[in-house]
Amino acid sequence: MSEARDSQVIAENHRQVERLSQLGWYHSLELPDGRVIEGHQSIENLRRRLAQFPLPADLRGSRVLDIGAWDGWFSFEMERRGAEVLAVDSAKNTRFLEARSLLGSRVGYRIADICRLTHHDVGTFDVVLFLGVLYHLKHPILALENVCGMCRDIACIESFVTESNLRAIPVMEFYESAELRGQLDNWVGPNAACLMAFCRTAGFARVNFESALGERAHVTAYRRWSHSTIGGSPPEIRCIENAATHDHCFSANADDYVTFYFSSARGDLTCGNVFPEIGPFGSRPIHVASAGVGWQATCKLPPGLGAGWHDAVLSVEGSSRTPPLRIGVDLSHAERRDWPARPLGPMRLKSVADGKTFEAGRVRVGPDSAVTAWAEDFPESAPIVVRLNGTDLPVIWRDPRTGQINALLPAGLEPGPAVVSLAANGEETSRVNVELYR
Repeated sequence: MSEARDSQVIAENHRQVERLSQLGWYHSLELPDGRVIEGHQSIENLRRRLAQFPLPADLRGSRVLDIGAWDGWFSFEMERRGAEVLAVDSAKNTRFLEARSLLGSRVGYRIADICRLTHHDVGTFDVVLFLGVLYHLKHPILALENVCGMCRDIACIESFVTESNLRAIPVMEFYESAELRGQLDNWVGPNAACLMAFCRTAGFARVNFESALGERAHVTAYRRWSHSTIGGSPPEIRCIENAATHDHCFSANADDYVTFYFSSARGDLTCGNVFPEIGPFGSRPIHVASAGVGWQATCKLPPGLGAGWHDAVLSVEGSSRTPPLRIGVDLSHAERRDWPARPLGPMRLKSVADGKTFEAGRVRVGPDSAVTAWAEDFPESAPIVVRLNGTDLPVIWRDPRTGQINALLPAGLEPGPAVVSLAANGEETSRVNVELYR
């Protein structure tokens, strides 16, 4: 009886595979016993598409997000390589569910719109697959920003492109109706140069063009810089501020940009050789220009940062990184003033004054404003910062003989009570209350 039941199960399984093959699958699917559910995309073509990206054969320990999973071949392939996988699609696909059952897969499945799905909903992933989705979206950059925010390391991006010349002017066609292949859900057609620009604008630190197969371009987008920073002297940061509000308030929920004012021994700086980093992520500048006695570089606040304090550093080609300066993201006024205390060292903050008038306890805010602190026993060689409401202000001048330390203020600070301390070598002085006024 057992052999008969086994024969019935095998026969029913064969009938199920034949039935599924007739249902119009888009992805072909190879079953554990070697049989294939034939879809519009052959196994060979699916493997060729995935091979355009620098993904390792062993993904054990990695978390992978497959956006627009559809029938699921890419999701199941990532699981086969050892990854923990979440598949996402905008609508429920029963073929995916049947394939998952046939494979005995543990891939997670979620129905969500990528223009509304963020890292707050599903967390972050080492690898994000975004294959054949972009041109189906009315809001491609918004979607890519969400992709970036959910990505810890690399995103593999494939899209229809109108042409693949990277030297062309970045342009995009918009399809109001069914102009592209007669499909109502095809909304945009970027050229390859535009696709690359989209990825950089969305917040990825660097973007590599991998290939074009027919009308599909393949791009790998990275959250971090690739270069070694063991090199020459670092730039010297003079001030960091919100590019729009000119203060120290940053929000990951807004389209915030960060401006670094800095000096550098190099005189040929561009968006391609200045490397800002905030938290664990790089962010390619959208603007680098000479600014008075130094330079300014403006970059997007990297998507995916959580609320809290994050280190900001800067390097240029051939240099090491600057010492870190912390900035607050999505902090309330109270949180900025009442940051957690650090162990106190021998350094002692004696008094704080306006950097121009030296009026004690009161600091004027506005363009060209500065703060002066007087301290005892601060380390002469270690990097030292003035901490204003928890945010680090790089020291632009200090005198070990008198203990005077000066720092610039962002131009857009609002008047009100503030708290000042000094920090160096992971230690912090006691805090002094001051009044900011205009």
